Parts: sequence; C-alpha cells; structure tokens
Amino acid sequence: MVIHWEPLREILHSNRRFVLSSHVRPDADALGSELGLAAILEALGKEVRIVNPSAIPQTLQFLDPTGRVFKIGESITPEAVADTDVHIVVDTSSWNQLQDVGHVFRRSPAKKVVIDHHASSDDLGALEFKDIKAEATGVLILELADALDLTIPPSVATPLFCAVATDTGWFRFSSTRESTMRVAARLIDLGARPDVIYRELYEQYSLGRIRLAGIVLSRVTLDCDGRLAYTWVEVADFAKSGARPVDTEDLVNECLKIAGTQCAFIAVEQLNKTVKISFRSRTGTDVATVAEEFGGGGHKQASGATISGALNDATQRVLAAMKKAVGPATPP
Repeated sequence: MVIHWEPLREILHSNRRFVLSSHVRPDADALGSELGLAAILEALGKEVRIVNPSAIPQTLQFLDPTGRVFKIGESITPEAVADTDVHIVVDTSSWNQLQDVGHVFRRSPAKKVVIDHHASSDDLGALEFKDIKAEATGVLILELADALDLTIPPSVATPLFCAVATDTGWFRFSSTRESTMRVAARLIDLGARPDVIYRELYEQYSLGRIRLAGIVLSRVTLDCDGRLAYTWVEVADFAKSGARPVDTEDLVNECLKIAGTQCAFIAVEQLNKTVKISFRSRTGTDVATVAEEFGGGGHKQASGATISGALNDATQRVLAAMKKAVGPATPP
C-alpha cells in the first residue's frame, strides 16, 4: 500500500507548533516514531512536544535520556496539550488507546493527523496516513521524510532502529522483507548501534522479572492439539516474585517457542479489576479480529485487549474465542 504523503507537506511547512502523541503503555515503535518524527520536525525549525497518556516504561527510558516525553495530567496539563497548531498521533488509530490524550484530541481546534500501520481503526476525525502492510510505524516516519524531501538528522537513528527492530521481532517476523533490512542498514549508517540497542532492550531484566517468567511459564497450557498455548499472571505473582507489571511484556512470545504452537495469548490480572490480554500468531490466524471482539485490536499477528471482570472468567472467554479462530486441525 503506497501512502500519498503530499497533503501533509503544507501542514508541516505552514505551521510552527506540533504535539506528537501515541498509545497508552507506549512500546518502542510508538516512542521511536515520536522521537524520530520530532527530530525531523525540529530540523525544519518547528517547536515539538511529545505527550502520551502513559509514562515511558523504565525499560525504554534509554530512548529519552533528556526526559522530553511528557505524561498528560502529570508533567503537562490537558490545556497545554491543546495549545498547539497541529496534533499528530502515531502508531494507533484507537480512541481507547489514547485515553486522556484522546479527550484533548477530540476537542482540540488544532489540525489533526494520524500516522499508523495497525489494521484496527477508529475514525479519529483526522487526516490519516496508514499502511497496514508496513512492518512498523517507524518505517513510515522515514518514508514520510523521504517523500517530502525532509532532512533526516542522525538523532533519528536509535529511536527509529529500535521501532523497526522491535516491531519485527528483531527481524524474525514474517513482516520482515528486503526493504526492512535496507531501512535497518540506513539507520546503522546514521549511527544506530544494534548491539547497544539489543542490550538495552533485552539484557537489562531484573531478578524479579526472571522469577515472574518462571511462574508464568510453569502455567503454560496447550489446546487445539498443541496449536494454541496460553498462560496467565495473577496480581499476587508480582509480590511473590518482586516483579513489576511492565515485566509481563513479551512473556507471551515464550509460548510460541513450543514446537507445534501456532497462536498464543497471556492474560494479566490488573489491580483495577480488569484483565489485559496479549495475543500472538505466527500463521494465518488473525488475532486482531479476536482482539476486536473484546474491544481491542492491533495487528493480524500481534494484538491486545482489556477485559473487565475476573481473571479466570476472562481467560475462559478468550480461550473460547481463540479456539474458534484457530479452528479444527487440517488433515495431513
């Protein structure tokens, strides 16, 4: 899918103040895309603020050493967020994912833009630039700069490399193609250090996180003749292991390391009586469609949702939906 970027040229050149936002619990693609786009806009002489509904996870603090990413209602007021010429949302098209930022976005008189690669989508009332075949929003940020002949400063290297590397599972997901590796090589030429980025992302775990992983992996259950794997996290597990809620990130991927598994999900009990579900697929099973059944969404092979209610009830509801999505085994 080719994006026609030209309508964005006039907006970028004729306005001075920009606010960039992304989804709740921002991941590396969200933050990397924001920081990369901010650097490109600042090279144009623009004033840029980055404001999200959630704080940066500790594991991604290395991307923002100067603390320029604000959390709405904590380090910046909603009124200050609304005081801008253009508000750009990256890496989401969902009102639920924007939370308090979404309230400002709805009411703001600023010009509104969305840059995203997720299949799940709401109408945010914005000028939308979307390619659901793009492997990461970070790729779209680089594509935008190229299409509009914008300067690409070296400071984009680390955040955009991090965005692309993480959303492609460190280049092992099926979304990775020749052009992905060309993007990676280009960012390395600009100064990205894959060894340093990998160490920051995956070799800084706490002892609590390792202990939590042990608890969670001991619960892994197989269904659908081994094609579906799932597990869960109880609130009490955090105190037991010394882990934090952010330490559940990526644990669902461990389920796909079991031979024969095609899909997986993890249910994480929250303090507010909800359950966070993360879905994964490495076949044609569309987990975004399953996530949408529960008010969530995302990619065909990686999605999420939040369900109200008890952990066991939510897990059983999701299990039923996933079994239906996986379907009967194909005869040999």
